[in-house]
Amino acid sequence: MDHRDNSDGVSRGRSRRDMLGTIAIGAATLVMTPGIARAQDVEPDEASVLRDPDVPVAGNLQGDISIVEWFDYQCPYCRKLEPELRQVVQDDGKVRLVLKDWPILGPVSVVAARMALACKFQDKYLQAHDAMMGLSSRLTEPRIPELLADAGVDVDRARRDLDANAKTIDAILARNADQAKAFSFRGTPAFIVGKFRVPGVLTMAQFEQVIADARKAKMGR
Repeated sequence: MDHRDNSDGVSRGRSRRDMLGTIAIGAATLVMTPGIARAQDVEPDEASVLRDPDVPVAGNLQGDISIVEWFDYQCPYCRKLEPELRQVVQDDGKVRLVLKDWPILGPVSVVAARMALACKFQDKYLQAHDAMMGLSSRLTEPRIPELLADAGVDVDRARRDLDANAKTIDAILARNADQAKAFSFRGTPAFIVGKFRVPGVLTMAQFEQVIADARKAKMGR
């Protein structure tokens, strides 16, 4: 596949599902351990994916289409994609962006995800998320509190909230991981857009097209 023409090389004559199967151009890969079964053999229900009350949401909370993103703060593809994805969500104005922390790239990823979710208890999750996604260099554990503090997070409170809510936070991460595995995602980033599964990176134009297709599918067209 020639990735250079990926933004406009998708034939309109193909089915939506075929299209979504051809436009995944990058993902940080999760290494699956041999002999361990997937957490679920049946895909999770729509409400558990789209409406988990503990999972942060950005964009239009009342939007007509949801984009669900599974991501890792150390994933270079996630970082590269983030500004364009947020721009698409902002420009569209009617998209809910559901943010599923899926730390698969090592211990630092787990620390980052847990701290970000702890920031939700002071209504600073998005600030924490943007600070760590916007980092252009390697993310390290000592760097995490520095980034959060620079983003206006009360880091001491975040640590206390993490201690007090550790079981809740770890349960969120477990649900996110179970869903990703049930959808057979192999790495980050990975998306559900409306009813469509998108494993990999899209351009702004491709996101706009998939959103449009998701709206048509919702209307039964």
